[in-house]
Amino acid sequence: MAWLFLGLAISCEVIATSLLKSTDGFTRLWPTLVCLGGYAGAFYLLTLSLRQLQVGTAYAIWSGLGTVAIALVGAVFLNEPMTLLKAFGMALVIAGVVVLNLGGAH
Repeated sequence: MAWLFLGLAISCEVIATSLLKSTDGFTRLWPTLVCLGGYAGAFYLLTLSLRQLQVGTAYAIWSGLGTVAIALVGAVFLNEPMTLLKAFGMALVIAGVVVLNLGGAH
């Protein structure tokens, strides 16, 4: 269940982050409420995953995959350019998460 909670936490965080621009500085009610609810849900689900996962492992996965996912959301849905350099950066983030997790596997 810990991995499911972590996956849901990442999803909530990505949804919330993708809505930040549409809140218009938290002046638009509904996008703001969904955004803040998404962040609240993300942190709650992250705490549930920490009942079984190590903090370093969970946070590395949460932040790394969240970063890559929001970059992809930006490219696909928010018309942000996807360059080779951005793709390389995302690959480095994923590699970093893998290395951190392998390092803690002993």
